[in-house]
Amino acid sequence: MDTVKSLNKWANRHTYIPIDLIRIALGAFLFYKGLTFMGNTQVLIDLLKPFQSLAGNVIIIHYVAPAHLIGGLLIIFGLLTRWSIIAQLPIIIGAVIINFGAEANSSELAISVIVLILSILFLIYGSGKRSADYYFKMQK
Repeated sequence: MDTVKSLNKWANRHTYIPIDLIRIALGAFLFYKGLTFMGNTQVLIDLLKPFQSLAGNVIIIHYVAPAHLIGGLLIIFGLLTRWSIIAQLPIIIGAVIINFGAEANSSELAISVIVLILSILFLIYGSGKRSADYYFKMQK
């Protein structure tokens, strides 16, 4: 707990508007991907060919899209950012693995790696000073 508090204090002292904009863009991208997966589940099923069992597909489909939708919104507003990113990490790591091992194009791999790097950055950095977390903390 002390580590999280020290990271929050450091992040609040070193907060910049471009970092907040990057956090918002990351959340918006994840939200967009969630909408894309909900609108076209066949793409997600095709990506998950290694998991052929029906139960595996159903569980993954019902986890990926809602996690991206809800997590993306929370990241945009800076509310429970670290928890949202922790929920996103298995999906993003899976995307990197699928795009690295499959015949997917290199741009999808690059996007997955960039999202993974940004997610790890915000897992460490937190939501910053211009966020709902900071606002609610200051209301106490």
